[in-house]
Amino acid sequence: MSIGANIAEAQGASSRLDFKRFYEIALKSAYETTYWLHLLKDASFVSEKSIASLIVEIEDITKMLARSIITLKST
Repeated sequence: MSIGANIAEAQGASSRLDFKRFYEIALKSAYETTYWLHLLKDASFVSEKSIASLIVEIEDITKMLARSIITLKST
């Protein structure tokens, strides 16, 4: 939820730097989400099969956010 909330908050940013900062926070939240999903899988709280698609999805989101931040820094 934090990832989406920070992206939404970026839309109301008061400057380009502020906008980029919200994306950086969203990226950190994506990394944290990845950690928690792997922890759930490794602790056998959920089956690997049931969580695999979520792990792929969060990895894709992480890549998109990272690319967005790189673009923001280069322009």
